[in-house]
Amino acid sequence: MSEEKKTVIVIGGGIAGIAAAYYLQKAIREQQLPIECKLVEATHRLGGKIQTVIHDGFVIERGPDSFLARKQSASRLVHEVGLQDKIVHNATGKSYILVNGKLYAIPGGAVMGIPTKIGPFVTTGLFSPVGKLRAAFDFILPPTKTDADLSLGQFFRRRLGDEVVENLIEPLLSGIYAGDIDQMSLMATFPQFFHVEQKYGSLVLGTKRTTPKQEGQKNKKGAFQTLTTGLQSLVDEIEKRLEHGSVLKGIRVEKIERKHTNYSLYLSNGDVWKADSIVIATPHQTVPSMLSDYSFFAPFKAVPSTSVATVALAFPERAIEQDIDGTGFVVSRRSDYTITACTWTHKKWPHTAPADKALLRCYVGRPGDETIVEQSDDEIVKVVLDDLNKIMRINGNPEFSIVSRWKEAMPQYTVGHKERIETIKSQMAEHLPGVFLAGSSYEGLGMPDCIDQGEEAVKKVLDYLEMNREALKEVN
Repeated sequence: MSEEKKTVIVIGGGIAGIAAAYYLQKAIREQQLPIECKLVEATHRLGGKIQTVIHDGFVIERGPDSFLARKQSASRLVHEVGLQDKIVHNATGKSYILVNGKLYAIPGGAVMGIPTKIGPFVTTGLFSPVGKLRAAFDFILPPTKTDADLSLGQFFRRRLGDEVVENLIEPLLSGIYAGDIDQMSLMATFPQFFHVEQKYGSLVLGTKRTTPKQEGQKNKKGAFQTLTTGLQSLVDEIEKRLEHGSVLKGIRVEKIERKHTNYSLYLSNGDVWKADSIVIATPHQTVPSMLSDYSFFAPFKAVPSTSVATVALAFPERAIEQDIDGTGFVVSRRSDYTITACTWTHKKWPHTAPADKALLRCYVGRPGDETIVEQSDDEIVKVVLDDLNKIMRINGNPEFSIVSRWKEAMPQYTVGHKERIETIKSQMAEHLPGVFLAGSSYEGLGMPDCIDQGEEAVKKVLDYLEMNREALKEVN
């Protein structure tokens, strides 16, 4: 008698969910496993925040525009689906911080804002003499004594002082997480800085010793990669390789119930699916309602998410009268600007714009200042152009603009995040065996982090089903 086929459902078609479905279906094929894998996505497309618009020769990302090259899971997935010849590194160039209406080059040797070279730090106009002197306390202060999580702001302010934090570290780190560094968890975002401080007694010396030596400028490759065809081409290629008929779009999972050894999923179209194992790759906000019988998901209701918008503006290159040598800037929160950052995309990623054209990509929205995201496209574009003209002098209106809103799309890893996730996962192991979480709400926001979580969920699913199969054999 043949073995009964098991069913695994992946809920959520963002990059974590489609990576999980892809790698699970690949394992099923290669190992000839008696498993069926299906994916259900509430919207009418896969990819989540990954969306590319190709228009008039421009390649415009609505969501993420790249991934960290050193985290290899993203480039490995690109190779899996045959897009490796489309990979490009970002052009390296100066990046700036906008403070008090003036652009300052990020000091050479700064790693996430932490100085590792004294010369550029001493000579920059970013900080006052008093601010520079306060940062030197890092060399004499003892390591932080704590067993508990800290906010990034609390940790960095103690080591380097308010001025370095507010004029350099905060704009850089907030740009990654769209968060408030005085609320963000050190251990869930940058635990490596805590570890080097503990080991070397100084954040500056520890960061300097643990940062790989840069090659000569000519050979230096950018730290980020993207695809010349746009990141959505990765999503499209993964989707083509998913088993025919295994993806259901435009349908929401409304409730999950445990039924002895398996689960029932109640869908918004009235269908009920059975599953032996589930990968939940949706934002944290959706989990408590899907699993409303389990009170231990309640902390997810209190996890904040920031709303942000990106604004892509296309110009003739000559329209930018006061050009600046570099790839973009981030904005200090103390500055009187609505934009939080701007990438000169045509310089950072030359493939994204035709010759003689300029593509600027600006960001708006941060904790406590999210109302801009609710404005109309025209109003957002006007505010962004007003801000840019204070800095760059742009002649005329853009040839076209694309505004992308991401409502409550940036989960905030606030203090205690890691501990909360671990507690919820241990409760799940006890009460919801075979159900696993993956995605940007849980253990990393970037594309590689989400892909890693999708891959890890596949391993856990296969281990769980194998363990159950062995247990069933012993009973029989």
